[in-house]
Amino acid sequence: MAVVKAVKAVSSGKLFYKINEVSQITGIKPYVLRYWETEFEWLKPQKDANDQRRYRKEDIDLIQKIKNLLYNEKFTIAGARKQLKEMTRNAGNDCGRGERIKAISLELGSIRAELSELLKCYA
Repeated sequence: MAVVKAVKAVSSGKLFYKINEVSQITGIKPYVLRYWETEFEWLKPQKDANDQRRYRKEDIDLIQKIKNLLYNEKFTIAGARKQLKEMTRNAGNDCGRGERIKAISLELGSIRAELSELLKCYA
């Protein structure tokens, strides 16, 4: 039942998720997510004006991969880090470019939404 809720939450079309939402979706406690940010260089959620983390779907997918490596495949953190490096190396050179384009597109959408809200306030 929790898996169904997680799939619905991620497929809801939201651009960003707060740390508590990600915790509910992934089943990982917020303090663990914050710790993983220090251990895995790829897990760097953006922060908003209030310094709150804003996770994207790609971040949630990465968290699921890390969770699988650590909890199911029983890797150590160092082993999981090495495995993720290997996965990204095998994915090819173009994957980084596509991810950057997606991130920029999402950020522009977020900026557009914020500008619309400001326009409503001052109109």
